[in-house]
Amino acid sequence: MNQLLMIDIGAGTLDLLYYNARSGEHFKAVAPSPVRHIAQQIEATTGPLAVTGVEMGGGPVTDALRRRAQVCEVVISPSAAATLHHDPQRVRSWGITIADERQVEHLSAEPRFTAVCLGDVQPGRIGRVLEGLGLPMSFAAVALCAQDHGVAPPGVSHLDFRHHLYKEMLDRDPTPYNLLFRGDAVPEAFSRLRSMALAARQLNAREVYVMDSGMAAMAGASQDAQANGRTPVIVLDIATSHTVIAVLEAGQVAAYVEYHTRDITGERLEKLIVDLAEGRLQHEQILAEGGHGAYMRRKIGFANIQAIIVTGPKRRLMAGTRLPVTWGAPWGDNMMTGTVGLLECLRRRLGMAPIAYM
Repeated sequence: MNQLLMIDIGAGTLDLLYYNARSGEHFKAVAPSPVRHIAQQIEATTGPLAVTGVEMGGGPVTDALRRRAQVCEVVISPSAAATLHHDPQRVRSWGITIADERQVEHLSAEPRFTAVCLGDVQPGRIGRVLEGLGLPMSFAAVALCAQDHGVAPPGVSHLDFRHHLYKEMLDRDPTPYNLLFRGDAVPEAFSRLRSMALAARQLNAREVYVMDSGMAAMAGASQDAQANGRTPVIVLDIATSHTVIAVLEAGQVAAYVEYHTRDITGERLEKLIVDLAEGRLQHEQILAEGGHGAYMRRKIGFANIQAIIVTGPKRRLMAGTRLPVTWGAPWGDNMMTGTVGLLECLRRRLGMAPIAYM
């Protein structure tokens, strides 16, 4: 178990961390996210599209395909259509045709169609990044994270569904490190993570693991040197698309809240931090105001918090805060929060020696 690769697939960036357990060396890279990369590829073309692949993060890709469907034919396979929405009828309402896999593949070969393949895991692109770093494309294990809302039953909010999935798991075991799933044991509801685990088999790894990016961020931010020996702590990861705030006590999740980053302000973050520690947040209240939800297992009390660690590419939202925050940088890099979390989860799962993330 020497060469390990961690991949954090976000809305804005693709973050890679390579770790050699024998030498203790680590190398890293930050690139535009797959969803941005594929959306740019779509925007650079004209004419009809034949879209194959699997479920991935939506956002810019969904927007690009919807815009194209207003002026040209867009045909998509069922597996790729899940990127846009889990309800096929909603996808069709946007003027996009869903056809079986063979038909879309056949159209991809026709000159008048431009072929597009959706997927969070881009083996060729990842290989080129690693080649540029002078690293081999061969791993004992690869661990990946992304946010997965899960496939909600009809009539159930996908945000509420996601919340209850994690509530059940954390009620059983509040340790975020244990929410790393083996590629062949991903819960059925997490369709995006399952697609990632399947695609990651192409990365020349003996073992594949996947995890939700919010949980990975909790695990990674808590490895910051300024959290060492302190408990309880609050970790705050303000990512491009989603923000997570968690209260951790002795490595366990006491409470957390999630929001879309675009819907939040520094002032609101300050209040959420205090209210989360004081146990004043209600899941239904957070949903009603546009957030993802809140999980409250144990009230800690803000006065007992030993550190507030802020990470993430959008953490400038906390600039000028009145709270005593610490600007976190796990392993010296603010952008490596999720990948460090993946590595720490993987280290524990594989029984490896502790790593000093300094």
